Amino acid sequence: MSTACLRRAAQKCKATSSVSRGRLAQQRAAAYYSTSQSGEEERGRDSASSTPTTPTRVHGRTYFSGIQPTGVPHLGNYLGALQNWVKLQRQAAPDDELIFSVVGWHALTLPQDRKALFEAQKDILAILLAIGIDPLRCILFYQNHNSDHLELAWLLNCITPTGKLRRMTTWKARLADSRNANDESEVDESLLNVGLFTYPVLQAADILVYKATHVPVGEDQQQHIELCRDLADIFNRQLKDETDNVPLFPLPRQLFTPSKRILSLRDPSSKMSKSTPDVKSRILLTDTPEEIRDKIRSAVTDSIQGITYDPVNRPGTSNLLTILAACEEADPAEVARRYSGKHHGHLKADVTDAVVEMLRRPRAELLRLREDPGYLADVGREGAEKAKMRSRPTMQIVRERLGLL
Repeated sequence: MSTACLRRAAQKCKATSSVSRGRLAQQRAAAYYSTSQSGEEERGRDSASSTPTTPTRVHGRTYFSGIQPTGVPHLGNYLGALQNWVKLQRQAAPDDELIFSVVGWHALTLPQDRKALFEAQKDILAILLAIGIDPLRCILFYQNHNSDHLELAWLLNCITPTGKLRRMTTWKARLADSRNANDESEVDESLLNVGLFTYPVLQAADILVYKATHVPVGEDQQQHIELCRDLADIFNRQLKDETDNVPLFPLPRQLFTPSKRILSLRDPSSKMSKSTPDVKSRILLTDTPEEIRDKIRSAVTDSIQGITYDPVNRPGTSNLLTILAACEEADPAEVARRYSGKHHGHLKADVTDAVVEMLRRPRAELLRLREDPGYLADVGREGAEKAKMRSRPTMQIVRERLGLL
């Protein structure tokens, strides 16, 4: 074989090695999680794994949801949105499409340390993989790797009445949370930047660019989904196709996912938060068993004898029961009955064991994935390619209807 032929063969091997490494790592991850699934779920995964990389048009539902890279998720995040994503992936019909994104542009609506944000994005992707999100079944990608989101957001900004944005209340909640304020009344518009003011429009673009039909989010996002539907309706009515009457955007429905409201371990009058100064107020997915044990041991309860589920009068005790019930997929009131005649020490010990066991496997997988940056890069790149192939046809139609070249 000639030198030129050898050189071309070497270049071809080099170009395909990264993809091969990613495919092998994906297969390992799929095998890792399949051990805990039923035979029916394994068949579903096998069917999904045989799907070609290039996304095709589907006739089922299209789900979209995103998570901001603002630090390691805590127990409340896991028992809320993240666990529901995994359940949704498991229960979705074969022709349903699932799109999950690490929404870095949303994170920029509040001040960020650039080095910390860079690492946090990779960490969130690794966490999603560690808890069981399968990149062979879902489109998993970094939002900022697909500029179609920003283009559609700007175009939607041009048809969004400012009055609708002024009625949004979540920006105050975000500012209050970021500043660890006791109440939203402690923040005002002097702290508001344009990005934070218009980020519901970017969220709408995230959803509409993929023509998502269902959005799994909490009740606190209801205003944003209503705005998204309004903007889709405005576009469909004002810029309809002259040749037919088929609307471009479906009106997405909010999928209310059951979410456990996990409170601060140190202040059960407020929810668990990553921004609270007291590190013992939250359990992170990366915490060791010893750290989890120490945090739960110091959790605030009350001096009332016995264990009962009473969120109003006994928020600290009820919070521990909620956590234990979530780990067991049980009802907190039913769990409380098992502790008749027992003390908080018994409850805290059982909560510790349950949380440690629940997070044991995801934590081990996260540590493994952190040592495989090449695989994480492959997942992010392949996910972005799939996302772009889904969004580009939509954006082409949008431009045409607006009269853009």
